[in-house]
Amino acid sequence: MLLTARLRLHPFLSLILVSVFTGILAGEPLGTVEAITKGLGSVFSRFAIIITCGSVIGLLLQSTGGMSLIASDIIRFSRNPLLALNLLGFLLSVPLMCYILAYVIFIPIAKELAARLDNPSISTATALALGAVASFNLVYPSPVVISAAGELSARIDRLFILGFLVAVPVSITGYLYARWLGETELRSISNKVNEKRAEIRRKNIEVYKSTAEKPRRLEAYSPIFFPLIFIFFKTGFEHSYPMLAFLGDPNIAFLTGVILSIFSGRRLGSSVLRELIEKAVRRSGVVLLDLCGGGALGATLAITGAGEALGQLFLQFSLPHILIPFLVAAALQTVQGSRVVTMLIAPSLILPLAPQLGLPPEILILSMASGTFVVSHVNDPFFWIFGELADLEPSEVFRSNTFGNALMGIASFLLVSATYFLFY
Repeated sequence: MLLTARLRLHPFLSLILVSVFTGILAGEPLGTVEAITKGLGSVFSRFAIIITCGSVIGLLLQSTGGMSLIASDIIRFSRNPLLALNLLGFLLSVPLMCYILAYVIFIPIAKELAARLDNPSISTATALALGAVASFNLVYPSPVVISAAGELSARIDRLFILGFLVAVPVSITGYLYARWLGETELRSISNKVNEKRAEIRRKNIEVYKSTAEKPRRLEAYSPIFFPLIFIFFKTGFEHSYPMLAFLGDPNIAFLTGVILSIFSGRRLGSSVLRELIEKAVRRSGVVLLDLCGGGALGATLAITGAGEALGQLFLQFSLPHILIPFLVAAALQTVQGSRVVTMLIAPSLILPLAPQLGLPPEILILSMASGTFVVSHVNDPFFWIFGELADLEPSEVFRSNTFGNALMGIASFLLVSATYFLFY
């Protein structure tokens, strides 16, 4: 945090340097090198194609007018576009089995809406992201919840209902925070800054000014929604056909979206099209470097055992029983950054204490899931995806993503506690 936010060192270098320093302090210098390379490789293999394709699709649709058309439709059919973005993220992150995918797919629309409605992009991006995280962290069968449900033998029907009922107000909390963030940002921006931004926007429009006609709705929507349909078909069937499994792989689905967006952008001309694609690929490389740095730091912190140590420390205190799963998960999440990994480790720490805690399995799981909101910072890959794709500085990401997640985590824990005390 100090190196990136205060000293302005490039995030990739700061993350790698801190990873090395942490490993040396832990007495694992050789293991640190291996952890860093594995962390880099695992994140790159998961996100390289998705982030690159998402960048290409977003830039091409913006340049052809497709994104403007989609934004116009959202404004026409929704009285509250900011809430509509929050709902999009909420509804799609669980079917996609990844809140990051939901964010990558819809962040170009969020940025277009920000420009059309004169809202700060920090507000629209936050509304989308927090809605996606809310359902992903709490609603079965999200990867965050599903492994813990099996390990703690929870009743699936009850877990789904309780998780959904908690997730809805938590998502609305995220929306309200995003709206407040936008209003605060607007009040703090002077007229000179507004004029400068308008000038930059005009220049950006002129760079790729084209006489191409507006795309048809099918051309505008297909690069985004055809990949979604393919992924849904794969996740919706337990034993899908080989072709559906192939097309529904997120990497292949996003590549399909790139082909469709290139077809939609053919009117721009081959030279402009090529320049746009190169620009999108270069930008995705910067995003991936930051992501890989976060993966390296997370892997290095994992070999230190810091998360487990913090969890055991909380278990020793005389705290309210329902608070212990929340704090254990929050400690793990803060240390290693991955929500899925947190919920793979936390149940194994809580399981021996389950009889002593005397909490129903569903409440245990949702209390831990509430802890996965806290704290999203530089070792969380989504921290960097959020900031880079929304064109935000690290300090702005702390203010929007980190604080917004923390607020939702507290709201989620209070709702889970209220549910337990009222109905159990």
